[in-house]
Amino acid sequence: MSQEGYDKIVAELQQMINVDLPRVKDAIAEARAQGDLSENFEYHAAKREQGKLLSRISFKQKVLENARVIDTSVLKSETVGLLRTVEITNLGNNMKMSYTIVNPHEANLAEHKISIKSPIAESLLGKKVGDVVEAKVPSGILKLRIDNISLDI
Repeated sequence: MSQEGYDKIVAELQQMINVDLPRVKDAIAEARAQGDLSENFEYHAAKREQGKLLSRISFKQKVLENARVIDTSVLKSETVGLLRTVEITNLGNNMKMSYTIVNPHEANLAEHKISIKSPIAESLLGKKVGDVVEAKVPSGILKLRIDNISLDI
């Protein structure tokens, strides 16, 4: 995992623990003060939200527990791998694309970050500049040429 991704998860976790959880607990206390809990919609909604929030907190804690931050200064850019930015050309339509290969928790297509477990990333792993690969994607098979590999994290 990149340091940036690790820091982002830590910030999300702190937000959930320090802001969201107290807000939900206050909502539960307020709903409980209204009396009969058996037909109290606000109480049940707040309890559901608390359950979802606690589940997300637990998941993020486990992610951080098992995370390893990779020192990008020791990575080489000769082959495609984790935390490398890859410029590729789709040979089917001659369209150029650029993606950074990240762990699944950091993947965000809007930021051009794809999961190392995605079909495109899996087909590119270990390849070098100039190699042509075929990636099986839901819409069919893409023929991709690797134009450049860098460590632009």
